[in-house]
Amino acid sequence: MHADATRWLRSGRRQATARALLLSVSVACSALACNPSPSTRPGQPPAIDRTVRPGISVLLSDSIGLIRGKKVGLITNQTGLDEKGRSTVDLLWEDERAKKANVQLVALFSPEHGIRGTEDRTNLPSEVDRKTGLTIHSLYQRSTIAPPDSTLRGVEVLIVDLQDIGTRTWTYVGVMLFAMHAAERNGIPYVVLDRPNPLSGARAEGALLDSALADAREGTTASPRNGFALWRVPLRHGLTMGEMARLFHRELGMKGLMHVVPVANWRRAMWYDDTKLPWVKPSPNLPTLMSALVYPALVPFEGTNVSVGRGTELPFQRVGAPWFKADSVRKLLTELELPAVRFVAERFTPSKPGDSKYDGQSIPGVRIEVLDRDRVQVARIGAAMLWAIGKAHGSEFTWRARTVDERLGSTAMREALLAGEDPDRVIDRLLPTILEYEQAVRKYHLYR
Repeated sequence: MHADATRWLRSGRRQATARALLLSVSVACSALACNPSPSTRPGQPPAIDRTVRPGISVLLSDSIGLIRGKKVGLITNQTGLDEKGRSTVDLLWEDERAKKANVQLVALFSPEHGIRGTEDRTNLPSEVDRKTGLTIHSLYQRSTIAPPDSTLRGVEVLIVDLQDIGTRTWTYVGVMLFAMHAAERNGIPYVVLDRPNPLSGARAEGALLDSALADAREGTTASPRNGFALWRVPLRHGLTMGEMARLFHRELGMKGLMHVVPVANWRRAMWYDDTKLPWVKPSPNLPTLMSALVYPALVPFEGTNVSVGRGTELPFQRVGAPWFKADSVRKLLTELELPAVRFVAERFTPSKPGDSKYDGQSIPGVRIEVLDRDRVQVARIGAAMLWAIGKAHGSEFTWRARTVDERLGSTAMREALLAGEDPDRVIDRLLPTILEYEQAVRKYHLYR
Protein backbone atom coordinates (compact mmCIF):
# COMPACT_ATOMS: atom_id res chain seq x y z
CA MET A 1 0.00 0.00 0.00
CA HIS A 2 1.24 3.51 -0.79
CA ALA A 3 2.73 5.21 2.28
CA ASP A 4 0.49 8.27 1.87
CA ALA A 5 -2.62 6.11 1.97
CA THR A 6 -1.44 4.42 5.16
CA ARG A 7 -0.79 7.78 6.78
CA TRP A 8 -4.32 8.87 5.75
CA LEU A 9 -5.78 5.89 7.58
CA ARG A 10 -3.67 6.25 10.70
CA SER A 11 -4.23 9.97 11.16
CA GLY A 12 -7.90 10.04 10.34
CA ARG A 13 -7.40 13.01 8.01
CA ARG A 14 -9.07 13.04 4.62
CA GLN A 15 -9.98 15.32 1.78
CA ALA A 16 -13.23 17.26 1.84
CA THR A 17 -16.16 15.30 0.48
CA ALA A 18 -17.64 15.86 -2.94
CA ARG A 19 -20.05 18.58 -3.92
CA ALA A 20 -23.70 17.75 -3.46
CA LEU A 21 -25.64 16.65 -6.51
CA LEU A 22 -29.28 17.60 -6.35
CA LEU A 23 -30.35 15.44 -9.26
CA SER A 24 -32.50 12.68 -7.78
CA VAL A 25 -35.42 10.42 -8.43
CA SER A 26 -37.40 13.38 -7.12
CA VAL A 27 -36.01 15.77 -4.53
CA ALA A 28 -38.42 18.24 -2.97
CA CYS A 29 -36.09 21.20 -2.61
CA SER A 30 -36.90 24.73 -3.71
CA ALA A 31 -35.07 27.97 -3.20
CA LEU A 32 -37.03 28.62 -0.01
CA ALA A 33 -36.07 25.27 1.50
CA CYS A 34 -32.39 25.09 0.61
CA ASN A 35 -31.25 28.70 0.26
CA PRO A 36 -31.09 31.57 2.74
CA SER A 37 -33.92 34.08 2.79
CA PRO A 38 -33.02 37.72 2.00
CA SER A 39 -33.67 40.47 4.50
CA THR A 40 -36.62 42.75 3.79
CA ARG A 41 -34.95 45.75 5.44
CA PRO A 42 -34.11 48.45 2.89
CA GLY A 43 -30.42 49.15 2.63
CA GLN A 44 -29.43 46.18 4.78
CA PRO A 45 -27.43 43.23 3.50
CA PRO A 46 -29.40 40.00 3.13
CA ALA A 47 -29.94 38.15 6.39
CA ILE A 48 -28.68 34.58 6.18
CA ASP A 49 -30.90 31.99 7.81
CA ARG A 50 -28.53 29.23 8.88
CA THR A 51 -31.06 27.33 10.97
CA VAL A 52 -30.86 23.60 10.30
CA ARG A 53 -34.40 22.43 9.64
CA PRO A 54 -35.25 18.74 9.17
CA GLY A 55 -37.34 17.40 6.32
CA ILE A 56 -40.66 17.74 8.15
CA SER A 57 -40.17 21.51 8.46
CA VAL A 58 -39.22 21.84 4.81
CA LEU A 59 -42.24 19.74 3.82
CA LEU A 60 -44.68 22.00 5.67
CA SER A 61 -43.09 25.31 4.69
CA ASP A 62 -42.16 24.62 1.12
CA SER A 63 -43.23 21.24 -0.27
CA ILE A 64 -46.72 20.69 1.09
CA GLY A 65 -47.88 20.03 -2.46
CA LEU A 66 -46.43 16.54 -2.18
CA ILE A 67 -49.19 15.57 0.23
CA ARG A 68 -51.90 18.14 -0.48
CA GLY A 69 -55.34 16.57 -0.25
CA LYS A 70 -53.81 13.15 0.46
CA LYS A 71 -54.49 10.44 3.01
CA VAL A 72 -51.13 9.93 4.67
CA GLY A 73 -49.49 6.96 6.37
CA LEU A 74 -46.52 7.88 8.58
CA ILE A 75 -43.62 5.72 9.79
CA THR A 76 -41.95 7.50 12.69
CA ASN A 77 -41.03 7.41 16.37
CA GLN A 78 -39.70 9.72 19.08
CA THR A 79 -36.95 11.00 16.73
CA GLY A 80 -39.52 12.50 14.36
CA LEU A 81 -39.32 16.11 15.57
CA ASP A 82 -38.91 19.52 13.99
CA GLU A 83 -36.26 22.01 15.11
CA LYS A 84 -38.60 23.27 17.85
CA GLY A 85 -39.16 19.81 19.30
CA ARG A 86 -42.67 19.32 17.86
CA SER A 87 -43.50 15.79 16.73
CA THR A 88 -44.16 14.95 13.11
CA VAL A 89 -47.35 13.16 14.19
CA ASP A 90 -48.69 16.33 15.84
CA LEU A 91 -47.62 18.55 12.95
CA LEU A 92 -49.37 16.44 10.31
CA TRP A 93 -52.41 16.05 12.56
CA GLU A 94 -53.01 19.63 13.70
CA ASP A 95 -50.59 22.14 12.16
CA GLU A 96 -52.46 24.86 10.28
CA ARG A 97 -50.37 24.34 7.15
CA ALA A 98 -51.36 20.69 7.02
CA LYS A 99 -54.98 21.52 7.72
CA LYS A 100 -55.07 24.19 5.01
CA ALA A 101 -53.66 21.66 2.54
CA ASN A 102 -56.35 19.14 3.56
CA VAL A 103 -53.78 16.59 4.67
CA GLN A 104 -55.38 13.61 6.38
CA LEU A 105 -53.20 11.48 8.65
CA VAL A 106 -54.85 8.06 8.51
CA ALA A 107 -52.24 5.49 9.64
CA LEU A 108 -49.20 5.34 11.92
CA PHE A 109 -46.35 2.84 11.93
CA SER A 110 -43.47 2.34 14.39
CA PRO A 111 -40.05 0.67 13.93
CA GLU A 112 -37.81 -1.24 16.36
CA HIS A 113 -38.01 0.18 19.91
CA GLY A 114 -41.59 1.36 19.34
CA ILE A 115 -43.22 4.74 18.77
CA ARG A 116 -41.58 6.21 21.89
CA GLY A 117 -38.21 4.48 21.50
CA THR A 118 -38.32 2.88 24.94
CA GLU A 119 -38.73 -0.82 24.08
CA ASP A 120 -35.73 -3.13 23.89
CA ARG A 121 -37.37 -6.41 22.90
CA THR A 122 -38.86 -8.24 19.93
CA ASN A 123 -42.51 -8.85 19.02
CA LEU A 124 -43.69 -5.35 19.80
CA PRO A 125 -47.51 -5.10 19.75
CA SER A 126 -49.52 -2.55 17.82
CA GLU A 127 -51.24 0.08 19.95
CA VAL A 128 -53.54 3.10 19.72
CA ASP A 129 -52.20 6.65 19.70
CA ARG A 130 -54.01 8.50 22.47
CA LYS A 131 -54.03 11.88 20.75
CA THR A 132 -55.15 10.93 17.25
CA GLY A 133 -56.98 7.70 18.01
CA LEU A 134 -55.08 6.06 15.15
CA THR A 135 -53.66 2.56 15.34
CA ILE A 136 -49.86 2.49 15.54
CA HIS A 137 -48.95 -0.58 13.51
CA SER A 138 -45.77 -2.19 14.88
CA LEU A 139 -43.18 -3.01 12.22
CA TYR A 140 -40.95 -4.91 14.63
CA GLN A 141 -41.91 -8.52 15.28
CA ARG A 142 -39.26 -11.24 15.36
CA SER A 143 -37.36 -8.74 13.25
CA THR A 144 -38.11 -5.65 11.14
CA ILE A 145 -41.00 -6.02 8.68
CA ALA A 146 -42.63 -3.94 5.96
CA PRO A 147 -46.08 -2.45 6.46
CA PRO A 148 -48.50 -5.30 5.62
CA ASP A 149 -50.68 -4.61 2.59
CA SER A 150 -53.79 -4.62 4.76
CA THR A 151 -52.48 -1.64 6.75
CA LEU A 152 -51.92 0.40 3.59
CA ARG A 153 -55.52 0.30 2.37
CA GLY A 154 -56.72 3.85 2.02
CA VAL A 155 -53.19 5.30 2.26
CA GLU A 156 -52.43 7.59 -0.69
CA VAL A 157 -48.88 8.56 0.25
CA LEU A 158 -46.47 6.92 2.70
CA ILE A 159 -44.04 9.11 4.67
CA VAL A 160 -40.92 7.98 6.51
CA ASP A 161 -39.45 10.24 9.21
CA LEU A 162 -36.79 8.45 11.27
CA GLN A 163 -33.34 9.36 12.57
CA ASP A 164 -30.49 7.24 11.26
CA ILE A 165 -27.20 7.08 13.18
CA GLY A 166 -24.78 6.77 10.26
CA THR A 167 -24.01 3.08 10.83
CA ARG A 168 -24.88 0.21 8.48
CA THR A 169 -26.39 -1.94 11.23
CA TRP A 170 -29.31 0.40 12.02
CA THR A 171 -32.76 -1.15 11.47
CA TYR A 172 -34.49 2.18 10.79
CA VAL A 173 -32.84 2.10 7.36
CA GLY A 174 -34.25 -1.39 6.93
CA VAL A 175 -37.79 -0.36 7.79
CA MET A 176 -37.48 2.49 5.28
CA LEU A 177 -36.32 0.12 2.53
CA PHE A 178 -39.00 -2.47 3.32
CA ALA A 179 -41.62 0.29 3.29
CA MET A 180 -40.37 1.40 -0.13
CA HIS A 181 -40.90 -2.14 -1.39
CA ALA A 182 -44.42 -2.29 0.10
CA ALA A 183 -45.43 1.13 -1.18
CA GLU A 184 -44.18 0.36 -4.66
CA ARG A 185 -46.04 -2.94 -4.75
CA ASN A 186 -49.25 -1.16 -3.76
CA GLY A 187 -48.78 1.73 -6.17
CA ILE A 188 -48.35 4.28 -3.37
CA PRO A 189 -45.90 7.20 -3.67
CA TYR A 190 -43.48 7.49 -0.78
CA VAL A 191 -41.77 10.48 0.80
CA VAL A 192 -38.60 10.37 2.90
CA LEU A 193 -38.23 13.32 5.27
CA ASP A 194 -34.49 13.61 5.60
CA ARG A 195 -32.47 14.21 8.76
CA PRO A 196 -28.75 14.86 9.39
CA ASN A 197 -26.25 12.05 9.70
CA PRO A 198 -25.29 12.46 13.40
CA LEU A 199 -21.68 11.39 12.70
CA SER A 200 -21.38 13.92 9.86
CA GLY A 201 -21.24 12.94 6.22
CA ALA A 202 -17.51 13.58 5.96
CA ARG A 203 -16.16 10.05 6.31
CA ALA A 204 -16.85 6.44 5.47
CA GLU A 205 -14.92 3.62 7.15
CA GLY A 206 -15.00 -0.06 7.93
CA ALA A 207 -15.69 -3.10 5.83
CA LEU A 208 -18.24 -2.93 3.04
CA LEU A 209 -20.88 -5.55 3.73
CA ASP A 210 -19.95 -8.76 1.95
CA SER A 211 -22.46 -9.57 -0.79
CA ALA A 212 -22.86 -13.06 0.68
CA LEU A 213 -24.29 -11.43 3.83
CA ALA A 214 -26.42 -8.73 2.17
CA ASP A 215 -30.16 -9.13 1.64
CA ALA A 216 -32.24 -6.17 0.45
CA ARG A 217 -35.44 -8.15 -0.08
CA GLU A 218 -38.57 -7.07 1.73
CA GLY A 219 -38.98 -8.44 5.23
CA THR A 220 -42.41 -9.76 6.21
CA THR A 221 -43.84 -11.81 9.05
CA ALA A 222 -43.81 -14.87 6.80
CA SER A 223 -40.35 -14.12 5.35
CA PRO A 224 -38.34 -12.31 8.04
CA ARG A 225 -35.11 -10.44 7.27
CA ASN A 226 -32.79 -8.90 9.82
CA GLY A 227 -33.43 -5.34 8.62
CA PHE A 228 -29.82 -4.12 8.72
CA ALA A 229 -27.54 -6.34 6.58
CA LEU A 230 -29.02 -4.85 3.44
CA TRP A 231 -26.49 -3.52 0.93
CA ARG A 232 -22.79 -3.29 0.20
CA VAL A 233 -21.96 -0.13 2.15
CA PRO A 234 -19.29 0.42 4.82
CA LEU A 235 -19.92 0.08 8.54
CA ARG A 236 -19.88 3.88 8.85
CA HIS A 237 -21.48 4.87 5.57
CA GLY A 238 -21.45 8.69 5.59
CA LEU A 239 -24.96 9.10 4.11
CA THR A 240 -28.28 10.43 5.34
CA MET A 241 -31.54 8.48 5.28
CA GLY A 242 -32.63 10.36 2.17
CA GLU A 243 -29.38 9.61 0.41
CA MET A 244 -29.68 5.94 1.36
CA ALA A 245 -33.21 5.95 -0.10
CA ARG A 246 -31.85 7.36 -3.37
CA LEU A 247 -29.15 4.68 -3.43
CA PHE A 248 -31.67 1.87 -2.87
CA HIS A 249 -34.10 3.25 -5.44
CA ARG A 250 -31.50 3.33 -8.19
CA GLU A 251 -29.34 0.33 -7.30
CA LEU A 252 -32.36 -1.96 -6.84
CA GLY A 253 -34.06 -0.69 -10.01
CA MET A 254 -37.15 0.44 -8.12
CA LYS A 255 -39.86 2.13 -10.19
CA GLY A 256 -42.11 3.68 -7.56
CA LEU A 257 -42.55 7.44 -7.26
CA MET A 258 -40.21 8.63 -4.51
CA HIS A 259 -39.57 12.09 -3.11
CA VAL A 260 -36.79 13.02 -0.70
CA VAL A 261 -37.43 16.21 1.25
CA PRO A 262 -33.96 17.43 2.29
CA VAL A 263 -32.67 19.05 5.45
CA ALA A 264 -32.26 22.81 5.10
CA ASN A 265 -28.80 24.24 5.84
CA TRP A 266 -27.05 21.00 6.79
CA ARG A 267 -23.52 20.44 5.51
CA ARG A 268 -21.58 17.20 5.39
CA ALA A 269 -18.95 18.41 7.86
CA MET A 270 -21.59 19.03 10.55
CA TRP A 271 -21.95 16.70 13.51
CA TYR A 272 -25.36 16.43 15.13
CA ASP A 273 -24.56 18.84 17.94
CA ASP A 274 -23.48 21.41 15.33
CA THR A 275 -27.06 21.50 14.03
CA LYS A 276 -28.61 22.74 17.30
CA LEU A 277 -31.43 20.25 16.73
CA PRO A 278 -32.70 18.53 19.89
CA TRP A 279 -30.94 15.23 20.57
CA VAL A 280 -33.45 12.48 21.23
CA LYS A 281 -32.21 8.99 22.03
CA PRO A 282 -32.73 7.00 18.81
CA SER A 283 -32.81 3.84 20.94
CA PRO A 284 -32.65 3.05 24.66
CA ASN A 285 -28.94 2.22 24.44
CA LEU A 286 -27.75 5.28 22.52
CA PRO A 287 -28.30 8.04 25.06
CA THR A 288 -25.64 10.39 23.70
CA LEU A 289 -23.88 11.35 20.51
CA MET A 290 -20.69 9.77 21.91
CA SER A 291 -22.44 6.41 22.25
CA ALA A 292 -23.62 6.76 18.64
CA LEU A 293 -20.05 7.52 17.53
CA VAL A 294 -18.47 4.52 19.28
CA TYR A 295 -21.41 2.21 18.43
CA PRO A 296 -19.96 0.98 15.10
CA ALA A 297 -16.79 -0.14 16.89
CA LEU A 298 -18.67 -2.28 19.40
CA VAL A 299 -21.81 -3.46 17.61
CA PRO A 300 -20.09 -6.66 16.35
CA PHE A 301 -19.67 -7.71 19.99
CA GLU A 302 -23.44 -8.13 20.20
CA GLY A 303 -22.69 -11.55 18.75
CA THR A 304 -20.19 -12.51 21.46
CA ASN A 305 -20.15 -13.33 25.18
CA VAL A 306 -18.82 -9.82 25.93
CA SER A 307 -21.04 -7.09 27.39
CA VAL A 308 -21.12 -3.82 25.42
CA GLY A 309 -22.30 -1.84 28.44
CA ARG A 310 -26.04 -2.25 28.00
CA GLY A 311 -27.72 -1.53 31.30
CA THR A 312 -25.07 1.02 32.32
CA GLU A 313 -24.73 4.77 31.94
CA LEU A 314 -22.24 4.30 29.07
CA PRO A 315 -23.70 1.75 26.66
CA PHE A 316 -21.55 1.09 23.58
CA GLN A 317 -18.60 2.87 25.16
CA ARG A 318 -17.23 -0.09 27.14
CA VAL A 319 -16.82 -3.87 27.01
CA GLY A 320 -16.37 -6.45 29.72
CA ALA A 321 -17.16 -9.90 31.13
CA PRO A 322 -16.52 -11.82 34.38
CA TRP A 323 -13.46 -13.50 32.83
CA PHE A 324 -12.20 -10.34 31.11
CA LYS A 325 -8.47 -9.54 31.51
CA ALA A 326 -8.89 -5.78 31.46
CA ASP A 327 -5.25 -4.84 32.04
CA SER A 328 -4.03 -7.19 29.32
CA VAL A 329 -6.56 -5.92 26.78
CA ARG A 330 -5.85 -2.29 27.64
CA LYS A 331 -2.09 -2.88 27.23
CA LEU A 332 -2.51 -4.56 23.85
CA LEU A 333 -4.74 -1.74 22.61
CA THR A 334 -2.53 1.03 23.95
CA GLU A 335 0.54 -0.44 22.23
CA LEU A 336 -1.21 -0.05 18.87
CA GLU A 337 -1.12 3.75 19.28
CA LEU A 338 -4.48 4.27 17.60
CA PRO A 339 -5.24 7.91 16.81
CA ALA A 340 -7.43 10.10 19.05
CA VAL A 341 -8.51 7.42 21.53
CA ARG A 342 -7.57 6.20 25.02
CA PHE A 343 -8.46 2.90 26.68
CA VAL A 344 -9.17 2.69 30.41
CA ALA A 345 -9.37 -0.48 32.52
CA GLU A 346 -12.38 -0.39 34.86
CA ARG A 347 -15.22 -2.34 36.46
CA PHE A 348 -18.91 -1.85 35.72
CA THR A 349 -22.21 -3.44 36.69
CA PRO A 350 -24.95 -3.98 34.07
CA SER A 351 -28.45 -3.53 35.48
CA LYS A 352 -31.28 -5.25 33.59
CA PRO A 353 -29.43 -5.13 30.27
CA GLY A 354 -31.50 -5.75 27.17
CA ASP A 355 -29.08 -8.46 26.06
CA SER A 356 -29.24 -10.18 29.51
CA LYS A 357 -25.45 -10.25 29.77
CA TYR A 358 -24.13 -10.32 33.36
CA ASP A 359 -27.09 -8.62 35.00
CA GLY A 360 -26.15 -7.33 38.45
CA GLN A 361 -22.57 -8.56 38.27
CA SER A 362 -19.57 -6.28 38.82
CA ILE A 363 -17.32 -7.18 35.90
CA PRO A 364 -13.89 -6.05 34.69
CA GLY A 365 -13.74 -4.27 31.39
CA VAL A 366 -12.25 -1.56 29.19
CA ARG A 367 -13.78 1.84 28.46
CA ILE A 368 -13.19 3.74 25.21
CA GLU A 369 -12.45 7.46 25.58
CA VAL A 370 -12.50 9.44 22.33
CA LEU A 371 -10.03 12.34 22.41
CA ASP A 372 -10.79 13.90 19.00
CA ARG A 373 -13.92 12.87 17.16
CA ASP A 374 -12.70 14.30 13.84
CA ARG A 375 -9.59 12.10 13.89
CA VAL A 376 -10.79 8.97 15.60
CA GLN A 377 -11.32 5.89 13.43
CA VAL A 378 -14.04 3.80 15.03
CA ALA A 379 -13.81 0.93 12.57
CA ARG A 380 -10.11 0.62 13.38
CA ILE A 381 -10.96 0.62 17.09
CA GLY A 382 -13.49 -2.17 16.58
CA ALA A 383 -11.00 -4.29 14.64
CA ALA A 384 -8.32 -3.71 17.28
CA MET A 385 -10.66 -4.69 20.10
CA LEU A 386 -11.73 -7.90 18.41
CA TRP A 387 -8.06 -8.78 17.87
CA ALA A 388 -7.00 -7.84 21.41
CA ILE A 389 -9.86 -9.63 23.20
CA GLY A 390 -9.28 -12.78 21.14
CA LYS A 391 -5.53 -12.66 21.77
CA ALA A 392 -5.90 -12.11 25.53
CA HIS A 393 -8.53 -14.77 26.22
CA GLY A 394 -8.36 -17.66 23.81
CA SER A 395 -11.27 -20.09 24.28
CA GLU A 396 -12.92 -18.00 27.02
CA PHE A 397 -14.01 -15.57 24.32
CA THR A 398 -16.81 -17.05 22.22
CA TRP A 399 -18.92 -15.71 19.36
CA ARG A 400 -21.72 -16.54 16.93
CA ALA A 401 -20.04 -16.23 13.56
CA ARG A 402 -23.04 -15.13 11.48
CA THR A 403 -24.13 -12.54 14.05
CA VAL A 404 -20.67 -11.00 14.24
CA ASP A 405 -20.13 -11.12 10.47
CA GLU A 406 -23.41 -9.36 9.62
CA ARG A 407 -22.36 -6.48 11.87
CA LEU A 408 -18.65 -6.38 11.16
CA GLY A 409 -19.43 -6.87 7.48
CA SER A 410 -16.91 -9.51 6.51
CA THR A 411 -16.30 -13.14 7.42
CA ALA A 412 -12.73 -12.93 6.13
CA MET A 413 -12.04 -9.89 8.32
CA ARG A 414 -13.30 -11.66 11.46
CA GLU A 415 -11.25 -14.74 10.69
CA ALA A 416 -8.08 -12.71 10.09
CA LEU A 417 -8.41 -10.73 13.32
CA LEU A 418 -9.16 -13.76 15.48
CA ALA A 419 -6.25 -15.61 13.88
CA GLY A 420 -4.00 -12.87 15.23
CA GLU A 421 -3.31 -10.80 12.12
CA ASP A 422 -2.24 -7.21 12.78
CA PRO A 423 -5.50 -5.19 12.96
CA ASP A 424 -3.86 -2.17 11.33
CA ARG A 425 -3.01 -4.24 8.27
CA VAL A 426 -6.52 -5.68 8.17
CA ILE A 427 -8.06 -2.18 8.22
CA ASP A 428 -5.48 -0.70 5.83
CA ARG A 429 -6.48 -3.25 3.17
CA LEU A 430 -9.96 -1.70 3.12
CA LEU A 431 -8.77 1.70 1.86
CA PRO A 432 -9.17 1.04 -1.90
CA THR A 433 -12.73 -0.20 -1.50
CA ILE A 434 -13.62 2.75 0.75
CA LEU A 435 -12.30 5.22 -1.82
CA GLU A 436 -14.21 3.44 -4.59
CA TYR A 437 -17.36 3.52 -2.49
CA GLU A 438 -17.04 7.24 -1.73
CA GLN A 439 -16.64 7.98 -5.43
CA ALA A 440 -19.58 5.75 -6.37
CA VAL A 441 -22.08 7.27 -3.92
CA ARG A 442 -21.40 10.91 -4.78
CA LYS A 443 -24.27 10.80 -7.26
CA TYR A 444 -26.63 10.26 -4.32
CA HIS A 445 -25.34 13.19 -2.26
CA LEU A 446 -27.79 15.99 -1.48
CA TYR A 447 -25.46 18.18 0.57
CA ARG A 448 -22.06 19.82 0.23
